[in-house]
Amino acid sequence: MGSERSFGEVSGNTPMDSAEKRLNELGYKQELRREMTMFKTLAISFSTMTLFTGITPLYGSSLQYAGPATLVWGWIVVSFFTWFVGIAMAEICSSFPTTGSLYFWAAHLAGPKWGPFSSWCCAWLETIGLIAGIGTQAYAGSQTLQSIILLSTGTNKGGGYFAPKWLFLCMYIGLTVIWAALNTFALEVIALIDIVSIWWQVIGGLVIVIMLPLVALSTKSASFVFTHLELAPESTGISSTPYAAILSFLVSQYSLYGYDAAAHLTEETKGADKNGPIAILGSIGIISVFGWAYILALTFSIQDFGYLYDPNNETAGAFVPAQILYDAFHGRYHNSAGAIILLFVIWGSFFFGGLSITTSAARVVYALSRDKGVPFSHLWRQLHPKHKVPSNAVWLCAAICILLGLPILKVNVVFTAITSICTIGWVGGYAVPIFARLVMSEENFKPGPFYLGKARRPVCLVAFLWICYTCSVFLLPTLYPIAWDTFNYAPVALGVGLGLIMLWWLLDARKWFKGPVRNIDIQNGKV
Repeated sequence: MGSERSFGEVSGNTPMDSAEKRLNELGYKQELRREMTMFKTLAISFSTMTLFTGITPLYGSSLQYAGPATLVWGWIVVSFFTWFVGIAMAEICSSFPTTGSLYFWAAHLAGPKWGPFSSWCCAWLETIGLIAGIGTQAYAGSQTLQSIILLSTGTNKGGGYFAPKWLFLCMYIGLTVIWAALNTFALEVIALIDIVSIWWQVIGGLVIVIMLPLVALSTKSASFVFTHLELAPESTGISSTPYAAILSFLVSQYSLYGYDAAAHLTEETKGADKNGPIAILGSIGIISVFGWAYILALTFSIQDFGYLYDPNNETAGAFVPAQILYDAFHGRYHNSAGAIILLFVIWGSFFFGGLSITTSAARVVYALSRDKGVPFSHLWRQLHPKHKVPSNAVWLCAAICILLGLPILKVNVVFTAITSICTIGWVGGYAVPIFARLVMSEENFKPGPFYLGKARRPVCLVAFLWICYTCSVFLLPTLYPIAWDTFNYAPVALGVGLGLIMLWWLLDARKWFKGPVRNIDIQNGKV
């Protein structure tokens, strides 16, 4: 503290990283260790999106709404519009390579008048989405582990052990605690695990996509996969084809986000003004291709469409992808070993995804605490003295995630609610800086290496409208008739949570919260 250096050099006359120089210009000193390469950042971003974690848990319900055609083509439609969001965010990331990312972007792009409010809204949406995102990974990971245990002990028909709710909750809590513990170690540990993750998912994804249709005794026809529509009003209560198609898109909309993880690590990434955008767009490209291939492999390999949802089948009708895997391998080899191995590959994807989302959530809480936007900010902004990671923020996120999972003991629609809260918060946070970029005056924007130029308005407009649509559909009822055990609680939970946050703003926070707080004196270079 109190030492001086110019923006063009560091001690020893070593050239300053371009992203660190831009960070200084924005009013922040370099506190986190800048050791991440572009590949490591891409690995974490891809791991946050993950190949299996979005598709697998929602595949069965999305397939049931309207059949395979809307599910398969829905991925193409959602991928197309996701590119607009990713490109808009890549441009902003290139200009603002800070760990606060979205809420920092919102503050600067919205200008001095609206900046604090925009930053406040964005920060809390993002925080809610990320913490709920940890819960979605823990829940789906526990669901996969539940199926692995069931098939390993004899299947539902053979007296296998189906984990009860209390054990399911224990698995949920256990995963959350493990992720928090790993995130308290040095960043190199997380980066190494995430490099393993990207290869795990790429190799594992290729194995499943190639092997599953080959192992299955029969495969569905192309006409069934690409053109067949089949509603299930007796199960879903939905007889409207357009409404069923909208709900079948949810699996794609839930899967194709999380690419902002690269932005959360920009203060720890070398050349982040260039590598951050590459990681964002690269992760979208990889998941778009592999995700569609995974959906096709599952759908072509279906043996008996109606049997997938039978509560008396081998997987208790609880996890459709597990039943597809079981039917394929048991039909060919008369045992469950192959299905168990591939389910373990899928479970590993949930494990890596939850670890990465925990990393991102902690960075956002740390950045918001650094700007005094969280109660008891002085606690959550503290870094581990040895590893230089925001360990207190990590455990805060884990504790809230565990609280979100406690209703598992009594409520059957916990995953639906957590998924909706996660998606609306996470993707809704994208909308604030993108809208600010859309309406701001161009002369007030200092572009980075990745710059859209005149294309920014149409790109940002399409991206913003798509986000609004996505958030809206996750508030819709997913089962009819609406009752206590089928009601989508997300609108109530979000309404209460965001209402309290807005009330806090009106009564108190607007008086002192000014958005990102600089910790460097730009005039004379003092830090």
